[in-house]
Amino acid sequence: MHFVRAKGILSAANGMNVYRGCLHGCIYCDARSDCYNMPHAFEDIEVKENAPELLAAALRSKRRRCMIGTGAMSDPYIPLEKELNITRRCLEIIERERFGVSVLTKSDLILRDIDLIDSINNHAKAVVQMTVTTADERLCRIVEPNVCTSQRRFEVLAEMRERGIPTVLWLSPLLPYINDTEENVRRIVRSAAEAGCCGIISFGMGLTLRSGDREHYYAALDKHFPQLKERYIREYGNAYGLPSPNSAALWRVFTSECERAHIKYDMKSIFEYINTFEEDEQLTLF
Repeated sequence: MHFVRAKGILSAANGMNVYRGCLHGCIYCDARSDCYNMPHAFEDIEVKENAPELLAAALRSKRRRCMIGTGAMSDPYIPLEKELNITRRCLEIIERERFGVSVLTKSDLILRDIDLIDSINNHAKAVVQMTVTTADERLCRIVEPNVCTSQRRFEVLAEMRERGIPTVLWLSPLLPYINDTEENVRRIVRSAAEAGCCGIISFGMGLTLRSGDREHYYAALDKHFPQLKERYIREYGNAYGLPSPNSAALWRVFTSECERAHIKYDMKSIFEYINTFEEDEQLTLF
């Protein structure tokens, strides 16, 4: 861990990352890719210690309130957040200034801040998003070893919905020959329905790999799934997109299960909902 004084905190699309790097250990993490030009080791977390001050100044300068997003590149609830409280301090500022918030995480640490998220949702808008890749708890501990398992994430989503906080699930990625099964997709969608999710985001039935990410992923395959790396190299080479061989059938299962459960899966409408701040009444996915 090391601290920096950042020059800015909000992107042009009003997204923020108070940390850079991650400790969850997900074997497929795209944020490891060389294209993001991270100048330090991925597990040596960069902490933007002045993020709350930068956020407060940025929100005061805005002419209109909007949704503030976090979690797109770095999970805001990595273990360090327990002691540093930078994400919580940013939520306090968002609440005070009456802006909306959308949070993407894999961690149940978000429950610590459910009071703030609930308050933001009551006077503006809050959306909680969680990524789930497998319904198999044993497999989850292999591919996402340092964060709570899928079942716990569904419990978090259910608790958010009990508060009336809208939730969205990210079903991504599906790893070829690992979690790309019809049973897995079906179980995830049904669990999302039971938890009260209003939408599921999927970028397709497969995985993407780039330089930096690919090497880390292949090392994990060698450790946990012997001989599978050779199959990947033989079938995909250095391709960026690695679709499941069963992608068409998996997509049919995904869409039919979503329709049966009345869960939105059209990404355009879901992202419009997540990113739109309504002054008078909330846009709904229901």
